[in-house]
Amino acid sequence: MIDLQKVIFVCGPTASGKSAYAIDLAEQIGGEIVNGDAFQLYRGLEILSAAPSLEDLARVPHHLYSQLEPTAKNDAQAYVNLANPVIAEVLSRGKTPIVTGGSGLYLKFLTHGASPLPTGDAEMRKQLDARPLEDLVAELTALDPEEAARTHLKNRRYVSRALEICLLSGQKASVLRDQWLSASQSREKQLNGRLISIPRPTLHARIAKRTRLMLTCGAIQEVDNLQSASDTLEKAIGFREIRSFLHGEISRETCEELINAATRQYAKRQETWFRREGWLTPVLA
Repeated sequence: MIDLQKVIFVCGPTASGKSAYAIDLAEQIGGEIVNGDAFQLYRGLEILSAAPSLEDLARVPHHLYSQLEPTAKNDAQAYVNLANPVIAEVLSRGKTPIVTGGSGLYLKFLTHGASPLPTGDAEMRKQLDARPLEDLVAELTALDPEEAARTHLKNRRYVSRALEICLLSGQKASVLRDQWLSASQSREKQLNGRLISIPRPTLHARIAKRTRLMLTCGAIQEVDNLQSASDTLEKAIGFREIRSFLHGEISRETCEELINAATRQYAKRQETWFRREGWLTPVLA
């Protein structure tokens, strides 16, 4: 088990300055950077994914960048399986791992572990969707009155999910959720995290500047050179937009506008996600 008290997490929205902050911190304390970004794990799209520059890589040791083939699939648990041995190795040398990135779910799995709640079951969900909401509420109330009392009972999706948890696990959803919350709160007392925070207008200006530089400095060529990519990698912001440009479906100007808009939306979702993580201490980049 890794001692998370000895690990520093640097989180924040894209283009907020996480990497620069983490590198400065690493130089001050003798730390080493461990990637916490889903797309910087891949080789072949270093410009598009804003991976560290050669100059950055030369300043302090970096780990888990450009590790995966473009065709490799990846998810949060697979990331944890990659990251834990690296973090342990850095700690074994007396160095401080500084996990840096903006992929909230990946970092959540690394810091808190996977949720014990069962994943959705398509067949069961189909059956539940065919039943009246009042019927679902009645069954949930009978099986788990505590969960029913704190569920928005007019929201079919919430009711259906709570009932699904009960039926799939054979346990009360309220008990599973409370156990997970208690374990998470206990774990968070060990965590040392920084949340990079900058004004939104400044962030948007940085996003626009970075997008233009990416397109000018090789991101289009990266996508053009890629023969095939996994479903995971194709989700990288800019990948599909550049493909559309290369296929003549949109102009370069439209491509840039679409990437900017998608990046701004992603940054907003990241800000919302990380604000819910009370263990992160806001800092200015």
